[in-house]
Amino acid sequence: MRILSGIQSSGRLHLGNYFGAIRQFIELQHEGEALFFIANLHALNTVRDAELARELTREVAVAFLALGLDPTQAVLFRQSDIPEVTELYWVLGTVVPVAHLERAHSYKDKIARGIAPDFGLFAYPVLMAADILAYAADVVPVGKDQIQHIEFARDWATKFNVQYVKGYDPQDPAGLEKGHAKGILKLPAARLQERTAVIPGIDGQKMSKSYGNTIELFGDEKEIKKRIMGIKTDSTPVEAPKPTENSPLYELLRIMAPPSEFAEIDRSWRSGGKGYGEYKKKLLEYFHATFDPARRRREELLRDPGELDRILEEGARRAREIATGVLDAVRVAVGLK
Repeated sequence: MRILSGIQSSGRLHLGNYFGAIRQFIELQHEGEALFFIANLHALNTVRDAELARELTREVAVAFLALGLDPTQAVLFRQSDIPEVTELYWVLGTVVPVAHLERAHSYKDKIARGIAPDFGLFAYPVLMAADILAYAADVVPVGKDQIQHIEFARDWATKFNVQYVKGYDPQDPAGLEKGHAKGILKLPAARLQERTAVIPGIDGQKMSKSYGNTIELFGDEKEIKKRIMGIKTDSTPVEAPKPTENSPLYELLRIMAPPSEFAEIDRSWRSGGKGYGEYKKKLLEYFHATFDPARRRREELLRDPGELDRILEEGARRAREIATGVLDAVRVAVGLK
């Protein structure tokens, strides 16, 4: 089983990135052939400063390693180091219906928030599909808001295969039945981590860099404390039971506390007798218990930039070995070779 996913290098990593994605990636590296990339081409939609783009790309790479990714077990690489992906992006784009892009949830959401409707934003799902299809991925772990993009990748891979593979049957994409041909582009399956699919930010919305409501994994200690102590709560008195619905503090405690300890937190929360301030201090303790080892490891990695370069170069080499095979077949099929 080949597993693939990526993280945009468009800002500092936060709790949402970890619990919504990176933690799952670390676990999946032991389940099959795992490829994880830093999506620095996608990040160009929002990061328009070259020095910052380079810095954030390395920040994500270091975070992967500090949080437990083993580069001998999984493949870690920069999206921009794989030219086959941008070539497939164009080839795939020649069969993508504009109507699909116009109804993309992420595009409409971003436009509604006032983000400029650039071509890069509009065509984002095509590049994401190329990211997946170039490596013949079987499984793509994604957040709930990305499910539509996996559906697009499947639809467009099918459309490409029908157009260019003689004998391809969409009902038999692996070509198992007599007379059927296997598709060149493999149809991926999404894997959603339901329990922590959406991580709340300090204001109760989804934790996101674009909302400015994050708790950074590797931020300054004082700023982390300030953020946690500033989590939005209501005016329920100390002695009263606290509401669990629409409470970012309760949800973050549920996510970060060990299950045995959360049972007691849940009991006291529903019984009353403790103020929100006590629960926020507890959440701060859980943050440091969970991430301080990774924060120390990150500092060690930053002191050896040459090793990070070596890991990314080796990752790109291994990723290109796979992508080259897929693109060679694509080029022959469409007449480029």
